[in-house]
Amino acid sequence: MKCHIIAEDSKILAKEKKILLMGPPNVGKSVFFSALTNVHVISSNYPGTTVSYMEGSYRVGDTQYTLIDVPGTYSLAATSVAEEVAIRFMCSNPVAVLFVLNAADLEGSIKLALEVMEYDVPIVFALNLMDVAERKGLKINDRLLEQELGAPVIPTVAVKGQGLDQITRAFERILTAKHPAIAGTPCSSCAGCAGCGLAKGNRGLGYWERAREIVQKTVSRTDAKPNFLDRLGDALLRPWPGLPLALLILLVSLGIVVGGGKALRAAILLPLVNQGIVPFFERLIMPLNLHPVLHNILIGNYGVLRISFEWILALVMPYVILFQIQFAFLEDSGVLPRIAVLFDNIMRKLGVQGGSLIHIFLGFGCAVPAIIGTRSATTQKERLMVTAMVCFAVPCISQTGALITLLSAYSIWLLLATVLTGFVIFVTVAMILGKVLKGKVDPLILEVPNLLIPEPKAYFKKLKVRITQFIVEAEGPMLIAVFIAAIIAETGLLVGLGELLKPVVSGWLGLPEGAVMSLILGIIRREMSVAPLLGLNLTPLQMYVGAVVSLLYLPCLSVFGIIAKEFNARTAVTITVSTTLTALLVGGIMNHLGSFVQNIF
Repeated sequence: MKCHIIAEDSKILAKEKKILLMGPPNVGKSVFFSALTNVHVISSNYPGTTVSYMEGSYRVGDTQYTLIDVPGTYSLAATSVAEEVAIRFMCSNPVAVLFVLNAADLEGSIKLALEVMEYDVPIVFALNLMDVAERKGLKINDRLLEQELGAPVIPTVAVKGQGLDQITRAFERILTAKHPAIAGTPCSSCAGCAGCGLAKGNRGLGYWERAREIVQKTVSRTDAKPNFLDRLGDALLRPWPGLPLALLILLVSLGIVVGGGKALRAAILLPLVNQGIVPFFERLIMPLNLHPVLHNILIGNYGVLRISFEWILALVMPYVILFQIQFAFLEDSGVLPRIAVLFDNIMRKLGVQGGSLIHIFLGFGCAVPAIIGTRSATTQKERLMVTAMVCFAVPCISQTGALITLLSAYSIWLLLATVLTGFVIFVTVAMILGKVLKGKVDPLILEVPNLLIPEPKAYFKKLKVRITQFIVEAEGPMLIAVFIAAIIAETGLLVGLGELLKPVVSGWLGLPEGAVMSLILGIIRREMSVAPLLGLNLTPLQMYVGAVVSLLYLPCLSVFGIIAKEFNARTAVTITVSTTLTALLVGGIMNHLGSFVQNIF
């Protein structure tokens, strides 16, 4: 399985035996991809999960094909990046298409299907979300629908695995036989080549009229049977009681992450590290009679074998795991898009759509996927604004856990003050960029999925993938940071660097010279800007200033790289310099303001 960005990889277009997996957003394509290729893709219960495209091997009979999960679109009008990607794939001579229809919103799905059928490619339709359609009182005659579309239609409930075997058998039939007649006629000027705008003007209206006609023939209505989740989902779309419920859900989720993380750290992980792991390595290394410097680098106060477990295992991992548990549940349940709709008016005052909240929430896990996710934004202005907002004042969960550990043990008020400061900076950055950057805020067009209980198998697969990704992608740089910290501390470099940066660290920020370690390690990983502060004997004011500087400090190397890739190097440098200067400026102001207040009282 490989993940690609179409602009960077045209080789996939030249592959001969490829089947395209297509459909509107949020219809379950990623679930089909995972099931048919036995490769797990992170699928979520909100639109735009597949921003780039995925490919995997799919066996039909005795033949191996490449199955490509194409980004979900609402049309093939070439008015967005996702639509352009879909058109390019359709023009690359695929052998067949697996098109996923939304049984609960059939008209829009059929409209897009009619556009795809213009390309005269063998097609199999998966009529997904049949269980949701039944609850809505929709009864679909799939045999009649098959006649209207002129291609196989397989009723499915993908998350439960229903109908998947029939899809493969349908492909075996159509790929070994002559392609049946397809409704519609290819564009006479170019037979469906990229950029012809098939869905524009009268042609687009014709698709809608034909789709409506098919739905009228094939769908009948019975009494809807909404369950508790259906009613709750509707309630979460209204200001009352939606807003209070949404805030309650977010507060409960935050409480589980914060409280659970602290409990795991204090009751299990710290005792495990301090009473089990570290003594084990001490007993292992002591008989070796190593050089004192090497001994300290390995097992001293900043020793690699001590700090790597204290910082990574006991400080970071409990919060990362609990955050992913909560976030995956909010994703797959359909709560996140409802929050985006509820807060749309508020977010528009800041210059972005409510849908940007999804990317911002994702930024609390890690800024990298949040920035990549902005590809689904409708304007470049919104992409840049959300990226900057995440970099300035949205801490990743690892950094959040470190801040909670640093501040809450002394006073919850210090933690709240830091959160408030970050919120003020977040709003200020959004308002400034909203005025400076040219462009408008497009209306929020977001397909709101059904509220549901996540399917356990897919849910736990997602958790496994995300936690594994964190371990693979984040812990390497964190170990490098720990090794650098050990060398700096145990070779005397810390004293020299502290003296060099004394005017900034001690004079302006009011922090002890040892805090220079935070500024150095924060370049590698953001959470590493907090961890060194835990071992210093800080006053409450110093804790607050150190936390604010860490919160607003420059993006880590991986974030810098993804900004340069998604935008350009100039944008990455601008954001990095801006966040660093803001962190030092705000931190210094808070230090001097706090000292002034302390002197008065």
